[in-house]
Amino acid sequence: MNTQDPPETKSAGIDETDRKIIRALNANGRISYTDLAKDIGLSRVAVQGRIQALMETGVIERFTAVINPEKIGIGVSAFFNVEVEPKFLHQVADELAEEPSVTSLYHMTGPSKLHMHGLFKNHHEMELFLKEKLYPLPGITSVDCQVLITRFKSRMGMRL
Repeated sequence: MNTQDPPETKSAGIDETDRKIIRALNANGRISYTDLAKDIGLSRVAVQGRIQALMETGVIERFTAVINPEKIGIGVSAFFNVEVEPKFLHQVADELAEEPSVTSLYHMTGPSKLHMHGLFKNHHEMELFLKEKLYPLPGITSVDCQVLITRFKSRMGMRL
């Protein structure tokens, strides 16, 4: 009997200093190594090395800019629960993951197998996505869609 955790669930062994670095980067991903080093009491080289190690172990997946969709003409934010026959689950997930309008895609428990978020310029673009991309996929048994009305809070990344 194997009592070890599967590789994807193993902890990267981060310490409190790593946690301080991660919290600071969550607050400001553009902070310089020098400023971050001053904030946490390490040298710039030590901070740079720790960030590199966090990236190599997959703790930090990537650095990115967070864009407000409304400011660039994206008017519809929608959440979808997509029920898929089990034998088609991975095929459907792989195809949906390639769609530019799909921002997140999760395999969930419960009656809906896939939970998906998408951003669309308008309702017409969302309708075309449904008719031309989503509905024709094999094994889809139902699609439930909720359109966002107001965003009260949105957090990117992890809270420590």
